[in-house]
Amino acid sequence: MTEPDRATDGDVAGDSRSTNGVASEGIVGSLRYLLVLSRPRFWLYLAGPVAVGVTYGIDDVSQLFTPTTIALAGYFLLPANVFLYGVNDIYDADIDAHNPKKETREARWQGNRLVVAAVVVAAALGTETFAITPPVAWPYLAGFLVLGVGYSAPPLRFKTTPFADSVSNGLYVLPGAAAYATVAGVAPPAAALVGAWLWTMGMHTFSAIPDIEPDREAGIRTTATVLGEARTYAYCFACWVAAAVAFAVVDVRLGALLGVYPVFVGWVAVGEVAVDRAYWWFPALNTAVGTLLAMGGLWRVYPLWEVLG
Repeated sequence: MTEPDRATDGDVAGDSRSTNGVASEGIVGSLRYLLVLSRPRFWLYLAGPVAVGVTYGIDDVSQLFTPTTIALAGYFLLPANVFLYGVNDIYDADIDAHNPKKETREARWQGNRLVVAAVVVAAALGTETFAITPPVAWPYLAGFLVLGVGYSAPPLRFKTTPFADSVSNGLYVLPGAAAYATVAGVAPPAAALVGAWLWTMGMHTFSAIPDIEPDREAGIRTTATVLGEARTYAYCFACWVAAAVAFAVVDVRLGALLGVYPVFVGWVAVGEVAVDRAYWWFPALNTAVGTLLAMGGLWRVYPLWEVLG
């Protein structure tokens, strides 16, 4: 995806020097930039856990699509990504100036008042999810919003603290936990929550490997910059093995499915595949695993033989 045109505050505001055509172009440019900012390749990283949580929390297939489940899926598909990555890009503008990844598949911060307003609105919409969910889901929703800000914004800024950056990425699990709690009326199984959290720790740290050199040049300390490439592979391997074991406590089939991740990172570590290339295969791998997880949950209440019959 090419980098969208830069839009200025004057374009959006339509100042006295701008024609309506120029102002419209500025708005279109800002909307195009917001789309890039939201990382479409990664939309399912938040919406996918909602689907998994719902399928494992329901007792009957009639509970799958309700106004509440649709609203949660809709929020975590797009607005939540605008919120999460918008906050990230606002506070990473200086760092991203040194990151070559921002020259191609992602875009450097080009925010104006419209873009900043969209990020604020996306955060505000997140608070509205409390109104449509039961209290048992609220800690997970609150955790997502707090970690979504704290990961990137001062004074916490977990992303610049080795190992806290990895642990705090459990925020990606929380939409799924909230969805499960909403439809089931109880908290998700502890082993599943621990396994999913460990999985996100490995996912985050693996994705940081291509950024080791840019982060070091910018003076940023992360788990990956502290460990170095080889030990970061080992860290990811350990996280994903532990995640598979935790899921196996819930169901051995889930543990076997999650076992694909240690195999993946081992293959990248000892093979000839460049990690910055493997990083972009991650969305496809996660989508495939997430789909199988969701289908497994759905088949609990709507068995495969009934579908085929």
